[in-house]
Amino acid sequence: MTDVFDADDLGTCISCGFCLPSCPTYTLTGDESSSPRGRIALMRAIEGGEVDLFDPAALEQGSFCLGCRACEPVCPADVPYGRLLEDLRDAQWKGRRRPIRIRPLLAFAASERLIRLVGRLRRHARFTAPETDTVLMLGCFERVLFPGVSRAAATTLPGVAIPPDQGCCGALHAHNGERALGEQMARRLADRPGRIVSTAGGCSAHLAAVVGRDRVVDYSEALLENGRLPGPILIDGRRARIGLQDSCHLRNGLGVSEAPRRVISALGDHVEVPGAADCCGAAGTYSLLRRRDSRRVLAPKMVELASLELDFLVMVNPGCQRQLTTEVRRARLRTRVLHLAELVEMARTGPR
Repeated sequence: MTDVFDADDLGTCISCGFCLPSCPTYTLTGDESSSPRGRIALMRAIEGGEVDLFDPAALEQGSFCLGCRACEPVCPADVPYGRLLEDLRDAQWKGRRRPIRIRPLLAFAASERLIRLVGRLRRHARFTAPETDTVLMLGCFERVLFPGVSRAAATTLPGVAIPPDQGCCGALHAHNGERALGEQMARRLADRPGRIVSTAGGCSAHLAAVVGRDRVVDYSEALLENGRLPGPILIDGRRARIGLQDSCHLRNGLGVSEAPRRVISALGDHVEVPGAADCCGAAGTYSLLRRRDSRRVLAPKMVELASLELDFLVMVNPGCQRQLTTEVRRARLRTRVLHLAELVEMARTGPR
């Protein structure tokens, strides 16, 4: 017997199979072992001592799963699959067994001083004294890769506070074998009064799970609460055609999917992207650890995007933004990939 998983969490699954059609890896392979139901059966075998934790098949499934949690909203038994996957990786990805490719990322995210330094060099949103009890969180990799997102969020949510003492929320650690540290980082970041506005879906879901949903609000929700949205973006006299790629954790973990669509509908003609709710293959570190599988997951979505002739494809998570920006450029589509906050700022100031 092992002590890797919570017995109540494992016992919740009734093996009904509702999760199978929603699972990206099961869709790719048609293999039961690569479905949530199959992986939970594997977890039970590990817990019962029938399968070794480091058996090649167990290691493969711990790595192959995207962790998108698409199985959770369709599960009639409310199985906390995301938590079970974190349990598995906590046990499998310890010390020297942690994938080498992600070690520098985890080390960077754990260093508040380094995050702040690089973020300021990249010119993220300026720090401001609090005028309200609402704080804009500066995502660690978002402020480095896409510093314009926080600048756009700050200008479109006037009065929001941006304190300088911000580190990482810990989502990256929680999803990659260091859940205790990830939860500790979330509590440290949230150790301030008021609500936290996040422009990163994965960060929103992680923070809400640790400090409570009442403390965390997605950028799109805050924008709608704030009132009036800017007028539509016009291109050659017509309303812009705008699609959205959902953030898996924002949609499946936090239940936020309608708010960004409402914002987009005010900014142009919202075009529902087929499979927008399906994972784009970025999945945090997944596109680094399993690049080929990541692109296989994304391939059907790219076929759909090529046929839609969108002006803009909106993201609500930096990992997704990096993934789609790269692939849209590779496919030479005329669609521009940008964050929702950047699109709102564009509507406010005019297209560039």
